[in-house]
Amino acid sequence: MSILEPSKIRVAVIRGGPSSEYDVSMKTGQHVLSIIRERPELYDPLDIFISKSGEWHRSGLVEEPHQALRHTDVVWNALHGSYGEDGQVQRLLERMQIPFTGPTSMAAALSMDKHLTKEHYKRHSLLTPRHELLRAHSYTDDHLLFIFKNYLHPVIIKPASSGSSIGMKVASSYQELREGVAEALRHSKKVLVEELIRGKEATCGVVDDFRGKRHYALLPIEIRRPKNAQFFNYTDKYSGEVEEISPGNFSSTEREALEDLAIQAHSTLGLRHYSRSDFIITPKGKIYILETNSLPGFTTESLMPKAIGSVGWSPQSFVHHILSLAL
Repeated sequence: MSILEPSKIRVAVIRGGPSSEYDVSMKTGQHVLSIIRERPELYDPLDIFISKSGEWHRSGLVEEPHQALRHTDVVWNALHGSYGEDGQVQRLLERMQIPFTGPTSMAAALSMDKHLTKEHYKRHSLLTPRHELLRAHSYTDDHLLFIFKNYLHPVIIKPASSGSSIGMKVASSYQELREGVAEALRHSKKVLVEELIRGKEATCGVVDDFRGKRHYALLPIEIRRPKNAQFFNYTDKYSGEVEEISPGNFSSTEREALEDLAIQAHSTLGLRHYSRSDFIITPKGKIYILETNSLPGFTTESLMPKAIGSVGWSPQSFVHHILSLAL
């Protein structure tokens, strides 16, 4: 416990950071801080801001991480993307022996790398779209020609280590494939080119140690994007134009399968506290897992609070529960 406020839990909320998901992280952190501040008798909140250049700030002053986090009891990791979600900040906190929310450094590094995650899915018999991995300094035109000749089009191009659908493109021609890979490489040194699966889009959250279950699946959400959008992109996620139906219009068989798959992904990736996995259900009923987010956004517009609300749980109760797990 904090030596300054022995009756309170000092919670440092880390937000911002050097990734392309800086803006979302700022909003996630602000939402968590606003909830913590509602319980002044229990929590002593501390807002830790990390600039885009990687400088840590506490009370407006630039400080080294160990100084910024002095007297901290627990950290709420509100970072998204590189540095905060790929194991780097987790390794720092582990060395400092400060409890924190979200995955350990090893689980974070695994789940942030979409290629490693997909290989992990396949080893555990989870159906995931066929894909090719391209590396910044080793891929050639021959690799692109192979994809163009051997994949049905369009294909979807993704940076292998970024979130919020940043840098993603859909390509129907060879030129679009070249341009899409070049754009994705601006966000990651590795790029995935996948078959584009058509169907009903779903996402399902998982929370640890809730309602008597080690891993509790929240009710899946159905995502209906604008008709002119080829995938659930960054703009759609935060524009308010996407229809997010919570709980989604799924059959009982589909719902149970989505919940089971989300729990399998969460468990086999070694994640903890909470996560959210994304899926496509084809017209023939096949369910493909696309990716698992180890630190899903927790803004007022995010999917996770909607899923929490669908099971009769408040954001305040969720935050308190996750902090309890971290401690």
